[in-house]
Amino acid sequence: MNLLDLTPKEAQSTIAGWIADRGEPPYRTRQILPRLWRRPATTWSGATDLPQDLRVALDREFPLPRPALERLQQSADGTVKFLWQLDRDTAIESVLIPEGRRRTVCISSQAGCAYGCVFCATGLMGFQRQLSPWEITAQVRELVIADQFETPSHVVFMGMGEPLHNWAAVDTALTILNDPRGLGIGARRITVSTVGIVPNLERLARRPEQFKVALSLHSPSGAGRSRLMPVERKYPLELVLETLRSFSKRITFEYVMIAGENDADDDAIELARIARSLGALVNLLPLHPGGVPGFEPTPLPRIRQFATRLRSLGAHATIRQSRGLDIAGACGQLRIEVTASGNVATENHTGVEQ
Repeated sequence: MNLLDLTPKEAQSTIAGWIADRGEPPYRTRQILPRLWRRPATTWSGATDLPQDLRVALDREFPLPRPALERLQQSADGTVKFLWQLDRDTAIESVLIPEGRRRTVCISSQAGCAYGCVFCATGLMGFQRQLSPWEITAQVRELVIADQFETPSHVVFMGMGEPLHNWAAVDTALTILNDPRGLGIGARRITVSTVGIVPNLERLARRPEQFKVALSLHSPSGAGRSRLMPVERKYPLELVLETLRSFSKRITFEYVMIAGENDADDDAIELARIARSLGALVNLLPLHPGGVPGFEPTPLPRIRQFATRLRSLGAHATIRQSRGLDIAGACGQLRIEVTASGNVATENHTGVEQ
């Protein structure tokens, strides 16, 4: 059994039952559980606080899977991008973004993506497969293991894939990330970004924790959104916005600015209206250059004008700085780049520290 695919409560129960069946003292469960996430072990044999015979049995019954670090790139601005090899055919990306005292890790929830937003590099590769809970949370767990990186303070589901298309695994991963017996990251420091998969957006809203939600908006109108995001045809913008009203935490609109597509004055007027109606924060993001051919980022002076217009209309707006411009920083770029060069590894090496 893979304990890393269970919630901490389920893992604790499983370990306790196994320990009892072996005739071990109950306190062994309290020793074993932290080695999953709080003080993660690379293998049970390395958990030297446990007796040798118990470590051997744990390695046999509950092996600890890890992704292989295929590529690491560090930007001049401090951003670090990781390409993780999960199996022979599957590689995913995550990004560590240092900013002051914050250490935000941007994680993937799928290999590829089925939703085909036309400006997204991940969308170019199509959908490969869902990630399991351990594959999602391993992108954080590996950084806790590694000596050269500080433990992340914030987690954003803004990497490869649509989190709410993989709800069962993301639901479990959220619990692992947040539970004090798991990775122990506060719910208000965990953000789920979605294009608006309404049924699972409703399920997320019903969770008691105050996870943050970011809507990948990118156009304030259904017609404009439909040109950029095929999901609009299944889950229209008005339905998505109505669903978002059930969240108690402040909503964020992620708005990638694309020259000639969504940066007109009329777009700002309508975007401000929508943002005001939900009390939402608008994050304006320059399109990451080089991610997808045929689209260009809105020039920075125009983005500033757009933000000023939003604020003058009563909306809260910020401009996000592009990070990792020198390291294929857009989601999917590194995966595409490495695959094209034929350098995706299949050997069994593991861990950031290597």
